[in-house]
Amino acid sequence: MKEQSIGTKCVHAGYASGKGQPRQMPIIQSTTFKYENSEQMARLFDLEDNGYFYTRLQNPTNDMVAARIAALEGGVAAMLTSSGQAANFFACFNICEAGGHIVSATSIYGGTFNLLGTTLKKMGIEVTFVDQNAPEEEIEKAFRPNTKLVFGEVLSNPGVMVLDIEKFARMAHKHGVPLIVDNTFPTPINCRPFEWGADIVTHSTTKYMDGQGVQVGGAIVDSGNFDWDAHADKFPGLTSPDESYHGITYTKKFGKLAYITKATSQMMRDLGSIQAPQNAFYLGLGLQTLHVRMPRHCSSALKVAKYLESNPDVAWVNFPELESSADHALQQKYMPNGTCGVMCFGLKAPQGGSAREFAGVFMDKLKLVTIETHVADCYTCMLHPASHTHRQMSDEQLKEAGVAPELIRLSIGLEDAEDIIADIQQAIDAAKA
Repeated sequence: MKEQSIGTKCVHAGYASGKGQPRQMPIIQSTTFKYENSEQMARLFDLEDNGYFYTRLQNPTNDMVAARIAALEGGVAAMLTSSGQAANFFACFNICEAGGHIVSATSIYGGTFNLLGTTLKKMGIEVTFVDQNAPEEEIEKAFRPNTKLVFGEVLSNPGVMVLDIEKFARMAHKHGVPLIVDNTFPTPINCRPFEWGADIVTHSTTKYMDGQGVQVGGAIVDSGNFDWDAHADKFPGLTSPDESYHGITYTKKFGKLAYITKATSQMMRDLGSIQAPQNAFYLGLGLQTLHVRMPRHCSSALKVAKYLESNPDVAWVNFPELESSADHALQQKYMPNGTCGVMCFGLKAPQGGSAREFAGVFMDKLKLVTIETHVADCYTCMLHPASHTHRQMSDEQLKEAGVAPELIRLSIGLEDAEDIIADIQQAIDAAKA
């Protein structure tokens, strides 16, 4: 039988019920698991056998959902975490510890920017942020002998800038380090980063993968393509004996599964951040319709983006699928079937008025579209960073951070596009009155 399509994998991958077994993936809501003798348990603790003994490390429901995500991305293995932030932290800290260095694109989610630039710095890890659109020779200057990885977002949040995955993969591999990319917004339905050279993919499964806004979670997927042993001096955690597990060497014992095995047996063991089995079950349900929902998000978003682009009250729109977008060529290369439902735009303030203040007045007039921190689910929602997530910043500080004072993030849900457009238009008219 030929390889299944990605839509079929959304429905079936990771779990196959047998005779008399649940048709839906079961929730294994148990902290612990029973064994017949001490030796069986001992072998699990020594990583000599596969199995379950404590849900903080592994749980059958979580593993089934992780296997589905790995299948969708085309990876060899995956693991679930308690949030997207936990996924990004584990993905980096699994191979970069005190004394290490990371090269990261500047255009990433603010929480991740703070994780890399502030929290990891306190742990002895330095980060150099680079303009992802800069020439390769300029970005090359950011690399150091102790660089351990390169990080970026396939589609940035909130600016929806497109990362040139091939360019960043080429530079990372030239320096013997992996490229880790966050693929939350496109999902594997619209972009499969491994096919363009990325080595590890992360997700906030809270977003489109769930699709309903009912659970918080994250995922890490390993392509299995990066040769850790070829750069053993850079990654001793994977390529030298781990004394906390009786001296096993992950790459020798687990091969292509070394990275995820270490992340599970070390990161999850010591730091927790497990995804609850109940949340994993909700995520599994969301994944079954991901291939149906993403095209609808994208088609509606393009309609709304074109409406905004033609609206005389709108100063600018950033959506990669618009031909006017600076990232349109990259979008066509990496995501020709669509990007996601997220865009950002700015309104023209009334003469003499403040664009920052006018954005708030406009949002207060919305009736269908909701004001909320979330993004990328079935509800259309908005956020004004200058008034909400970045409200302590002045206009000058916002510009330095790459967030225009008038920037509004818009996430298109599953409502009819015509209704979304009508609500935006009536809110603009009411704000101007």
